[in-house]
Amino acid sequence: MTDLLNRRDETATSAILAAPTRATRAQAGRSSRVFSPLRSVFKHVVLIAGALLMLYPVLWMVVSSLRPNDEIFTDPSIILRDFHVENYVNGWNAFAQPFGHYLINSALVVIGCILGNLVACSMAAYAFARLEFRGKKWWFAVMLVTIMLPIHVIIVPQYIMFAQLGWVNTYLPLILPKVLATDAFFIFLMVQFIRGIPRELDEAARIDGAGHGRIFTQIVLPLMVPALGTTTIFTFIWVWNDFFSQLIYLTKPEKYTTPLALRAFVDQQAATDWGAVFAMSVVSLLPVFIVFLLGQRFLIQGIATTGGK
Repeated sequence: MTDLLNRRDETATSAILAAPTRATRAQAGRSSRVFSPLRSVFKHVVLIAGALLMLYPVLWMVVSSLRPNDEIFTDPSIILRDFHVENYVNGWNAFAQPFGHYLINSALVVIGCILGNLVACSMAAYAFARLEFRGKKWWFAVMLVTIMLPIHVIIVPQYIMFAQLGWVNTYLPLILPKVLATDAFFIFLMVQFIRGIPRELDEAARIDGAGHGRIFTQIVLPLMVPALGTTTIFTFIWVWNDFFSQLIYLTKPEKYTTPLALRAFVDQQAATDWGAVFAMSVVSLLPVFIVFLLGQRFLIQGIATTGGK
């Protein structure tokens, strides 16, 4: 009887001690439900503020392209009072050729570089990922080392070689290196992607009598669409915005690309028409934004899939 009473006392004591704990947990749950929306709102406010801070230079450039020259550097705000669309007209017709001529020149260079990288880098990546040959690991290491080699080290011998070939003031010095698979970054990107493709697919195709050519074109290449899309987007952005290489090889105004044409706004006269400069800068950025928005899905897939290999 005594043991039974002691057990009842212990049970009652445990219930009494446990009651505040359950109440505390319930209160904590209610507090978390109350503060959860506030925490979410705070995160979104911080993210939006950070995005606006990073986009401020671009927004200021767009607004400045619609301002008169005397207000561009005196008003740092992004509030536009008057629209001066004549800046776009003046910038488009500032040279002997309309600005669209330089956009076409940049497009020709970009298309050639993209095709060169897609064909040459994909073939080199397939060789490193699937073929077996003497010195494969050594050549792969040499290829990776070239990623750390700055262009300023090789630009002088390259210029001498292309000048002896008579290719200065042509687009060949800008396109030909891409055809020879000189962008080691894209080769490494595609190698990592191909290594993630099951070799059983290659073996099944080989049983059906397919060689490396058919395996590459009909099996591996269709599966490499995310990596090819990533290569296309990065090549477009890098080549479109390239100024140094194009400045070295292109000296005739009719051969100028978009970056060189924008630089010519500053060089051609003492009083620079900054409104026209910003207007044509906005025009030159539109293709980059369009390509990035259209290819964002492939860019994310390509980086995510190759990063996990």
